[in-house]
Amino acid sequence: MTSPTTAIAVGQFAPTADTAANLAIISELVAEASRRGAKLIVLPEYASWFIDPFDESLAAHAQDVDGPFVQRLVALAGEHAIHVVAGLLERGDAGRVRNAVVAVDGTGLLATYRKLHLYDAFGQRESDWVEPGEIAAPETFVLDGLTFGLMTCYDLRFPESGRVLADAGADVVLVPAEWVRGPLKEHHWRTLLQARAIENTLFVAAADHPPPLGVGLSMVVDPQGVELVGIGTGTGVAVAHLDRDAVARVRRVNPALRLRRFAVVPKS
Repeated sequence: MTSPTTAIAVGQFAPTADTAANLAIISELVAEASRRGAKLIVLPEYASWFIDPFDESLAAHAQDVDGPFVQRLVALAGEHAIHVVAGLLERGDAGRVRNAVVAVDGTGLLATYRKLHLYDAFGQRESDWVEPGEIAAPETFVLDGLTFGLMTCYDLRFPESGRVLADAGADVVLVPAEWVRGPLKEHHWRTLLQARAIENTLFVAAADHPPPLGVGLSMVVDPQGVELVGIGTGTGVAVAHLDRDAVARVRRVNPALRLRRFAVVPKS
């Protein structure tokens, strides 16, 4: 018998310092994903508002998780009968902002994640402008019997980020990103997405900004690290049909999570 499937999409675009323009593109991507049968779309990091390099304007354009940007995502989700996951520039404390990801459906907010590992690497200092999220139990949500977990961009370089989501029951990890271009960065991106999928025996779906700032290459990877669908360097949508039995089937053959002898412990 054919296993049941759930269609999910990655939507790739380059957010700008114009929330209305970003929402116009998001509306097109959501409509396209829904038209192609997707029940969920994941969009990039900082989808609500983005500027490079960061400056004081971030705080002025940050919103709350119940603000107009998220309200518009909820409306789009309801209109197109789809779940929407997107990066949000959220209001923070003491002049800084939070790098958040929200998951919504037509009824409202389902989960919120705040980036734990800030991008203080490769000559960048995200922490000058962004406050890190607090370590807490992962917020997940369920769609078609699959459990979805959230992480963001630089979190991908930390295996523990994926492992705590696997321990929380995630079948699919969603990764909004702005993976900055640079030497070997495309290679790192693809390798790390596949590694997080293989070591946790789950699906990974990641949406990036396209060049010139990001690497693009948004994709969906299966629990054995195989790229199911992908996008090149432009704006667009790719849809993958997730086999709902694949995680259980792979874990029967490769019970690495059950056989491991170490747990993840938060660092003080």
